[in-house]
Amino acid sequence: MTGTHLVTKVCTPCRGGIPPLAPDEVTAFRKQVLDWSVQDEARRIERTYTFKNFAEAFTFVRKVAELAEAEGHHPDISFGWGYATVSLQTKKIKGLHENDFIMAAKLDNMAENLPLGP
Repeated sequence: MTGTHLVTKVCTPCRGGIPPLAPDEVTAFRKQVLDWSVQDEARRIERTYTFKNFAEAFTFVRKVAELAEAEGHHPDISFGWGYATVSLQTKKIKGLHENDFIMAAKLDNMAENLPLGP
């Protein structure tokens, strides 16, 4: 189940100059996106999604790109046959921001509801 509260939010522009989330804030947000792992001393979150084949992974990545453009928050993505790994970090603050968890929740929601296949 995705963080339904986060799914309803919209990413806000981050211009830097603010501190990244504190570890306890990261822990609280992560409870809403349980399948994401916290990486790099709580400066990044990451999740690998699995699919039946390359085409499904590519379809997902294309949808991730569309969502990233709409939200103005762009993840790092790697993918191949049957998987797509998404990594989120707010680069301007070199750490995590609420936006990263909003995107994570929206990506989880999209993955749960994405029609794949022909």
